[in-house]
Amino acid sequence: MRPLTHARPKSIVPLLNIPFLAYQLALLKRHGVHRAVLSCSHMVDEVRGAMGDGSRFGVELAYAVEETPLGTAGGVRNAADLVRGRVVVLNGDILTDADITAMLRFHAERGARASIYLTPVEDPGPYGLVDVAEDGRVRRFIEKPSAEDQTVNTINAGIYVLDAALLERIPPARVVSIEREFFPALVTDGVPFFGWISTAYWLDIGNPEKYRQAQLDLLAGRVATDVMPDSPGASRRWIAEDVDLGARVAVTAPVVIGAGSRLEEDCRVGSLTVLGPGCQIGPAASVTGAVLWERVSVGAGAVLRDCVVGAGARIGAHAQVGPGVVLEDGAVVPSGARLAR
Repeated sequence: MRPLTHARPKSIVPLLNIPFLAYQLALLKRHGVHRAVLSCSHMVDEVRGAMGDGSRFGVELAYAVEETPLGTAGGVRNAADLVRGRVVVLNGDILTDADITAMLRFHAERGARASIYLTPVEDPGPYGLVDVAEDGRVRRFIEKPSAEDQTVNTINAGIYVLDAALLERIPPARVVSIEREFFPALVTDGVPFFGWISTAYWLDIGNPEKYRQAQLDLLAGRVATDVMPDSPGASRRWIAEDVDLGARVAVTAPVVIGAGSRLEEDCRVGSLTVLGPGCQIGPAASVTGAVLWERVSVGAGAVLRDCVVGAGARIGAHAQVGPGVVLEDGAVVPSGARLAR
């Protein structure tokens, strides 16, 4: 996600001006999970500042902080003292509307001690594959599969249901991989371990392109979520009440415009645009299909299209920022400049 994550951890980057983790907490809450532990090792203060104690999101939050990063299993083990019974684990970078209630039912019906959410993909080459038997029992994990190994197309989708007692199998205070160590050991040892396959919406927001795609999918209603900006939804124009709209401003839905923003005369904010709080769009400027974080200033006559712009960036008059461009926080684009990917 760099350069967007130089000053902000990936787990709280804004999606429609709402921290990403809020979408995961809303998913858990929808399926009856009201207490969550955030396993953190990177920019913990920033995460605490954005998420607090969880009350704003209708859940109770606790924090398990790693002094040094412990890996995908080590981080879960570090939180073991804060959980008990049956535990739902989510990777901190997936946007999904998976039916966790159905997954929990699947887990119980099979007498599983561990279950993993699997999703089919068209091109399994970039992923680690998970092979399951007809009854769903996990048979093997295939990391970095060759063409010959691509006999299945189901990948680890980053949600797990685990008996908390299994976490004792993870050595404490050291780096451990859940995909390469913990899960394969469960298979080897014959622990009841099953794969739940779902075709629900699923997206890994691990790079700027996928991050922007997540915004487009939310705007288009492709993701079932209880988290959306506060304002009218029928028109799909989420415009904060205090936005200052100048004369002859054109705004095309779907669009999100954050609080305290100012759109000056004759500017155009096209569809599939997200403006963070405090943005300023200058006279006759055009912004379409772009994601702007908070306090971005766009000069007169500038054109931004299908790009992502970090907080506090300044785009000069008549500059052009084209598709695929990603600008870090505080970037300055001179007047008349043309940026293309």
